[in-house]
Amino acid sequence: MLSLGDTVKRIRIFILAAALGAAALPAPAGADAPDTAVQKINAYVGCINRLSERSYESRNRYFSWARKTGPTGKERIIYGTYTIYDTADCRNNVEKANALEPRDAELEAAASAYADAVSKLEPLLKEADDYYTQENYKDDRMAKGKALHPKLVAAWDAFAAADKKLRAGIELINDKRAEARLAEIEGKEGRKVNYHVAALMIHAKRVLRAETADKPDIATITRALSDYEASVKAIEEASGKDGDVKLGSFFTGNAKSYLTTAKQLMRRIRDKTPYSAGDRMMMGGGGGWMVEGSPPRLLRDYNQLIDAYNRGVRI
Repeated sequence: MLSLGDTVKRIRIFILAAALGAAALPAPAGADAPDTAVQKINAYVGCINRLSERSYESRNRYFSWARKTGPTGKERIIYGTYTIYDTADCRNNVEKANALEPRDAELEAAASAYADAVSKLEPLLKEADDYYTQENYKDDRMAKGKALHPKLVAAWDAFAAADKKLRAGIELINDKRAEARLAEIEGKEGRKVNYHVAALMIHAKRVLRAETADKPDIATITRALSDYEASVKAIEEASGKDGDVKLGSFFTGNAKSYLTTAKQLMRRIRDKTPYSAGDRMMMGGGGGWMVEGSPPRLLRDYNQLIDAYNRGVRI
């Protein structure tokens, strides 16, 4: 079953610099060199956005039919698992990024650990996928499936730990840059559409963190949700006003959808509303995004907001 912790880990990384391209973190005045700090972070983000979600989905797929102690061969349905994309590019990109300035030994070590962990997971998933797709368990009485189980679990655990640590390092840098960028926009333009869009993305992340925390605090959630809702309203009021940028409905629609889901989840947490048996089944089988007011639905809407930002908004 997909845990709340897994839900958090499957969030797409939102890096203001990556989303905004060259204009996000401009080089110092008079500098011709590209911003290597942005290149460095974007390399790490690229690995996570390409490989992490599928890696967690592979584990979720496997444990949707296999017991925590491993397969027995007596299961009514055997789905196998999923493979992940080739990890060679991630390894190469991390190696190159680690040599870029500014040097950060802890972050670079976390990136290397991530690349190593996901690279070790890849062949195991391929081996397991071939075994289950070809239904070889019917020929060896699940012998190989039982032997693969502890290896898969260890590889998934190592990957999850590496993924968590790398994300934490990236998010720390991203948070500082997002706040600095927000102040820069306000200083140059005032509180117009560009400012409100940047603020909304910061508040959206805070809502996500508050509502998917291991021990959600309703007061923290309420504050974060209030700030986010105020950002949504500010964007609507500023869009197209006095010749300012006119935002399309694609971005604002996704911003509102995320607000709706965030409120639904807040009420579930506040009122301690349990999920039905059908809801729990969907959340454990990869269909949690269909359950209103659920962490997977919040995650889905947050990721769609990021996609809308990357595709339709430039600050």
